[in-house]
Amino acid sequence: METAATAPVIAGCFPDPSVCRVGEDYYLANSSMEYAPAVPIWHSRDLVSWRQIGNALDRDEQVPAGRSTASRGVYAPTLRHHQGRFWLVTTDIDDPRGGHLLYSATEAAGPWSDPVHLGGLDGIDPDLAWDEDGTCLLTYCSWNEQQIGIRQVAIDPGTGEVLEAPRWIWHGTGLGNPEGPHLYRRGDWWHLVIAEGGTDRGHVVSVARSRSPRGPFEAAPHNPVFTHRSTRHPVQNVGHADLVERSDGTWAAVHLGVRPRGRTPRYHVNGRETFLAEIAWTDEWPQFTPSDAKLAPARWSFSEDFTAPRLAPRWVSPGLRPDQCARLVPGGVRLEPAASTSGEPSGLFFRAAGNRWEADITLEPGQSNLTAAVRIDGRHWYGIRVKGDVAEAVSHVGEVEAVVGACPLPSAAVTFRFRSVDATKEGPDDVELGIVDASGFTALARLDGRYLSTEVAGGFTGRMIGLWTEAGSALVKGIEFTELPE
Repeated sequence: METAATAPVIAGCFPDPSVCRVGEDYYLANSSMEYAPAVPIWHSRDLVSWRQIGNALDRDEQVPAGRSTASRGVYAPTLRHHQGRFWLVTTDIDDPRGGHLLYSATEAAGPWSDPVHLGGLDGIDPDLAWDEDGTCLLTYCSWNEQQIGIRQVAIDPGTGEVLEAPRWIWHGTGLGNPEGPHLYRRGDWWHLVIAEGGTDRGHVVSVARSRSPRGPFEAAPHNPVFTHRSTRHPVQNVGHADLVERSDGTWAAVHLGVRPRGRTPRYHVNGRETFLAEIAWTDEWPQFTPSDAKLAPARWSFSEDFTAPRLAPRWVSPGLRPDQCARLVPGGVRLEPAASTSGEPSGLFFRAAGNRWEADITLEPGQSNLTAAVRIDGRHWYGIRVKGDVAEAVSHVGEVEAVVGACPLPSAAVTFRFRSVDATKEGPDDVELGIVDASGFTALARLDGRYLSTEVAGGFTGRMIGLWTEAGSALVKGIEFTELPE
């Protein structure tokens, strides 16, 4: 059985976790980048087993869908609970006004409010904290031509009014990219936890503290307080941590990490995932230890026949939201062509989870102009495209697209199968594409998984599995995802 020391508590492309506790319940939010609806929201009673309960930003009034290209869009949120209300602050880096966006809700599952725009502020990764007087402090990553670091400003969360001039409070330890700040009070100390080193192999967690939330802050003498850089630990890039106190007085942290595999430079394919660490306090400084909590097997397997009254929160799209291009009908979900301003496809997608998996997409017969794919972005995907009565296996890497296999479509309902299997070369895995019919599985292609990795594609996301149509509608009867043993 896997443990949280080497496997994520939330698998798949769910980066930049932010967590808060209300009584015995924990709630967590992640970045969503270009995918809509945005900012997935989770619930747990133990910080180990999580269930997605919604997506906070599910209306165009909150953030317009379909305008962000790959790895842009909605960046790292902070989720907090204060005086009976949930608060969520994030940055849409494609908002032409700049600044940060603040939302609130009485329940974490939503509905969430329209945004309050915090204008006149630069940067990303905003955090919320309230001081002893009840003043709301926004702490965020900022930069100009001379410096990059952490700034802070008092705001009115109800109106978005900025109440003072922003001030620098810490520039980190000297490593690159000081970002992802979170501010907490513990006893007489205020702790400022940040990420440094960039969200790659050099990623670390650093901490400073002060008697006042406004500083001045002194750095921990043993910074960075948490990192796996320059080690062979199977979880790399750890950082962007958010701490939470349990009801029994112990502390924990959620943080992002990746699971690289294969030969140098080693390749991660699921994007940045959410991991759990335990926190001990020594001399009033946090000490991180990866959690050894046991994780249930096949936690992310699911079977979807689309008979529920609404789409589950797992369904997202890099273009328009699924509810803008798909509708539930008797027998499944019907996809319609829908163009987004970003040029990204609008359809039904979910985040791949697990190192080995199998995904089946079953379609009504007679489909046309439909593509099902495993993708990192619009330039890196492997898929099966329906052209007339033929299914073509397509490899799209960079500027090169090639048909690498084909077979006639059966006249009955057809199932496209995608599998992540053991690598035959030096990559993280191979991706197998094929057709399932009455005679069994027919492979159309087996392709090197390196080209669907972040190390090749770049950016901040991971593999998604889904489908879209460019002309005419398509009826999807069901989708099944199965984690396979390694």
